[in-house]
Amino acid sequence: MGLTGGIGSGKSTAAARFVERGAVLVDADRLAREVVAPGTPGLAEVVEAFGPSVLDADGALDRSALAAIVFGDPAERDRLNKIVHPLVGARSAELATRAADDAIVVQDTPLLVEGGMGARFPLVVVVHADAEVRVRRLVEHRGMAESDARARIAAQADDAARKAAADVWLDNSGAPEALTAAVDGLWDGRLVPFADNLLAGRTAPWRAALVDPDTRWPAQAARLLARVAGAAGEPGEAVAHVGSTAVPGLPAADVIDLQLGVQTPDAAAVHEGVGEVGFVSCGFNEGEPGHVRGPSARCYASADPGRPAHLLVQVTGSRSWRQVLLLRDWLRADAAARASCLQTKQRAAADSGGDLYRYAQLKAAWFDRAVPSAEAWAASSGWAPSLVNAYSTGSGVDAP
Repeated sequence: MGLTGGIGSGKSTAAARFVERGAVLVDADRLAREVVAPGTPGLAEVVEAFGPSVLDADGALDRSALAAIVFGDPAERDRLNKIVHPLVGARSAELATRAADDAIVVQDTPLLVEGGMGARFPLVVVVHADAEVRVRRLVEHRGMAESDARARIAAQADDAARKAAADVWLDNSGAPEALTAAVDGLWDGRLVPFADNLLAGRTAPWRAALVDPDTRWPAQAARLLARVAGAAGEPGEAVAHVGSTAVPGLPAADVIDLQLGVQTPDAAAVHEGVGEVGFVSCGFNEGEPGHVRGPSARCYASADPGRPAHLLVQVTGSRSWRQVLLLRDWLRADAAARASCLQTKQRAAADSGGDLYRYAQLKAAWFDRAVPSAEAWAASSGWAPSLVNAYSTGSGVDAP
């Protein structure tokens, strides 16, 4: 998992508690010092970029001198990050691969959000504290001048950017014991089950029960889309938020559905890649009810008990790939179709007794019957599927 938070938020305190609970910690701050230690290629690159004035009398990096250059100038800070981030990333990956198969690896990455690194992790945890709390901590505990503390905070990502990246938001504005309790709850309730599920190749459970539309679904889907798109690599062409949670205003089972378009659904890179971001194979039977699926489709599901999700991998341009996108967009556009779909789902949820297979079976017939109406809408509206990677509430196009 990726762990991040602004300066003075208490991220290091959270990291220490994760270690006490048994995590393997990869500390990006420590590695950032290691990769620019005297005699390293990293230090040579920094000196080439910023000049010899960033060295102290012993030839080591003078961090205060470098900070004076980069913290007030976004362009200079970006130049430094382009040197250091790849080096830290490579070293982090090396250390993570050394961990035991059943380990929970916490990558403490202060600039995870600023560097756009969230999609690399199956889970991102953000430690938060209000800005004034952070300023007070930096002044009282680190001896910073208040103006310096505020400048450091302003140079980092804002709360909105961190919230967009966060699967878990740990508020540390209060007493230290509250953060400890939050870390313990996350460890026991989500991280350990997530790790156990991955190790066993087991999907996270979910309930065949409808819930009201959740305003968090689009952001949750966006994070999953970014992970799957990055993990699929070259074999993946487009990933989209589909299913009922992608239809604004429609009650749904609390499961995020995604579809990935590929040229070859059996591509080993896809299977390995989605496993790296928390998805495991859920098997596939050609006659199984549920999504519109082609005979060569592959189905995955998240192992994360905190965010159930399904991933359908289908050949781009195939009939079934197209119909999944069509049914989503038709339901977005047609209020009567949404109402009919909801009635069917409500009956299926009531009659299934919580059995997931039965629930899928009961609602599948409605989708089969709906295809001609959806096709008629497509013909009259000029609808065509999109290959854009992301989410929106628009027609046929998912945006980041």
